[in-house]
Amino acid sequence: MKIYKYSISLAILSIGLIVASCSNYFNQVPEDRLSLNNVFSTRNGAIGYLSGVYTYIPDEFNQRQVQETSLYRTPGPWTAGCDEAGYPSNKADLINNNTLDPNEDTMVKYRWKSWYSGIHESAVFTKYIDNSPSDQVSDAEKKQWKAEARALKAIYYFYLLRTYGPIPILKEDYNQDTPSETLQLPRGTVDDCTNYIVSELKGAQSDGLLDNASSDAVTGLGRIDKAIAQAFIIETLTMRASWLYDGECKFYSSLANNDGTKLFPSTPDDATIKANWQKVTAECESFLNNYGDRYQLMYTDKDGHSVSGPDADGFEPCESYRQAMRTPRNQIGNNKEMIFYRIDNAAGTLEYDRMPNDRRISDGNYKGGSLLAATQEQVDAYFMKNGTSPVLGYKSDGTTPIINESAGYTEEGVSTDSYTSNNGVEYAPIGTNMQYVNREPRFYADITFNGQRWFSGTNGGNITDFTYSGDCGKKGGVNDYSITGYLVRKGMRDGDRNQQLVCVLTRLTNIYFDYMEALCHIDPTSNNLWKYLNMIRKRAGIPMYGEGDNALPRPTTESEVMDLIRKEKRVELSFENCRYFDVRRWGLATEYFNKPIHGMNVNGDGNDFYTRSIIVNRKFDHQYFFPIPQGEIDIDNNLVQNTGY
Repeated sequence: MKIYKYSISLAILSIGLIVASCSNYFNQVPEDRLSLNNVFSTRNGAIGYLSGVYTYIPDEFNQRQVQETSLYRTPGPWTAGCDEAGYPSNKADLINNNTLDPNEDTMVKYRWKSWYSGIHESAVFTKYIDNSPSDQVSDAEKKQWKAEARALKAIYYFYLLRTYGPIPILKEDYNQDTPSETLQLPRGTVDDCTNYIVSELKGAQSDGLLDNASSDAVTGLGRIDKAIAQAFIIETLTMRASWLYDGECKFYSSLANNDGTKLFPSTPDDATIKANWQKVTAECESFLNNYGDRYQLMYTDKDGHSVSGPDADGFEPCESYRQAMRTPRNQIGNNKEMIFYRIDNAAGTLEYDRMPNDRRISDGNYKGGSLLAATQEQVDAYFMKNGTSPVLGYKSDGTTPIINESAGYTEEGVSTDSYTSNNGVEYAPIGTNMQYVNREPRFYADITFNGQRWFSGTNGGNITDFTYSGDCGKKGGVNDYSITGYLVRKGMRDGDRNQQLVCVLTRLTNIYFDYMEALCHIDPTSNNLWKYLNMIRKRAGIPMYGEGDNALPRPTTESEVMDLIRKEKRVELSFENCRYFDVRRWGLATEYFNKPIHGMNVNGDGNDFYTRSIIVNRKFDHQYFFPIPQGEIDIDNNLVQNTGY
């Protein structure tokens, strides 16, 4: 496959087709208008080109390998680039060390290059699809497919805005004959970018997108439809209303184009802040009203079979939550919680990273690399079975936990009984350190800790031992061992590491949390806020706020409620590419990311292992956004760099 070296200008000037790994239509790039006319002369050619437009959707299963230089997949370092997790070595270290720079030639460069390539491919598709003969592509299909390409273009701008801050918007119909001086493009303002993304998504909704893409008999699931577009409208407006984008962040108050245009808005007053959040609530309510019956939280029994709800016989919270993020490709229709997802992905990489490197297992398909290590901070964030936090904070040394004694949490001793769910699902075996006992069901779906049983089944059932000399420990692991003594478990289940899974990028609870956050800024006592938060808690199998058995009190002030929402989101959407961006847009990055991460003592055996230890110090002072690639700055005289680089 031929690949161009894209800048913004080259992306506009080059007429090219970037072919996805999932597309088998072509094996070379058309280089002129005649070739493109030939491509669009057949139905397969037109569908193939549209498939190419889709390929820049991120493959977040592949976050360990963000250094790859392919113009597709676009995974980010989001999970290991925040306080959720870490790898032994990874490009996320550039973020965690505060050493990311504009000359980084893979992660910084290729996300920019890929998303602008996707924007270009959308424009090419839109221009040429009308040339397809009507006996090959109907007028209705042309309208639908153009709307999909339009929505994808807006989605790629969303990813650029989220990652790089305000970016140039290519509104004109540039082509290969456009003079280069015309392509010296400045960055749009935050409002330029936000308004354009929302406008394009709404335009696609009103002019061609299907109500439900699963009704498309030709290509079926995975296509952009009105609901997906609505989800991105919500995400875009949530971003715009947040501290990082709304003018409250003083770090970017002086960032301006060469003509003096400020890229970020002025500091808003309270009325403006509420008005911005009101836009989010309106779009969330539109989503829930229009698609609330189509999308539903997952409820299953212990074997993963669907049940009618949290009050159904056999409802198992741990497995219900697990299945929301773990969907085999042949079971897509069973998961009504996921909204936006990628089918073609690097599931084998995710599975290898999250499976223990258990040297008792001889079959390599049933063991992994013990690579994606959850931090102690993330482990501490999960609630107890009574719904309260086990750790309230840390003492002045930053390591010693302030234990919430009323939660029933202790780090002393080991269990003398197996800790199981009401359905007989083993959460923690006999002999488990007590800090991992009596935790909420989501903890057991998300975290593999020392002494936990790896899943039953073929080559399974072993008790995981992350101590230094243990069968999954550092001593024999060379480079394949957990740096914290924990592994991220989310999305995993019985079986080998060759399972074909769907990469879920947005699910229903993302919408719920955007809605709750917006409501909190408008009215923290809103019944709808508590309605959706309690729905999440009830599915998680823990007490709710203000209702049900063992109900917890509801806070009433905006700051108290917002703090609670953040804690709840940190757990429910853990390892789902939210926290990296959330903490930044909330203005809390220096509080959470500018300090060490902790874990167990992976150099110790026996009780020495259970000593909370600093794993690595992390630094944050300016990396709210990626830098603009230096190569782009060099060829575009009107493109200014982000502050701090």
